[in-house]
Amino acid sequence: MGGIENAVLLAARLFLAALYLIFGWRKAADWAGTVAQMVGDGVATPRLASGIAIVMELPVSFAVAAGVFTRPAAVAMAAYTLGTSLVEHRYWTVKGPGQLDKMEAFYKNLAIIGGFLLLSVTGAGAWSIDGLCGLGWR
Repeated sequence: MGGIENAVLLAARLFLAALYLIFGWRKAADWAGTVAQMVGDGVATPRLASGIAIVMELPVSFAVAAGVFTRPAAVAMAAYTLGTSLVEHRYWTVKGPGQLDKMEAFYKNLAIIGGFLLLSVTGAGAWSIDGLCGLGWR
């Protein structure tokens, strides 16, 4: 793999992880608010869901950004993003002006899932911890 491909994989990892790192930090910094949001969203186990969200959005997305165990981390992030989409962005249950916002968020998440799935196939590239250790890149 050449320099341009490795640069693109690095950019993709950073872009995919940025959203989760920013909002994962917010969730961790405002635990009570995160739990309250989960309660408001009707999540059955709001404390557990909040904990899972923080773990997925901070250490797992950081692993993607750094390129550590990238393939399994990318699969985990794809599954997490699908799960959050099905809980938070159920546009088909919303009527009125909020439906379009939920629909847009749902389909943006599908695009993000696609990025994670591609990363799970390509691996992190040479410019990663995986690459330095000789794991998961061609």
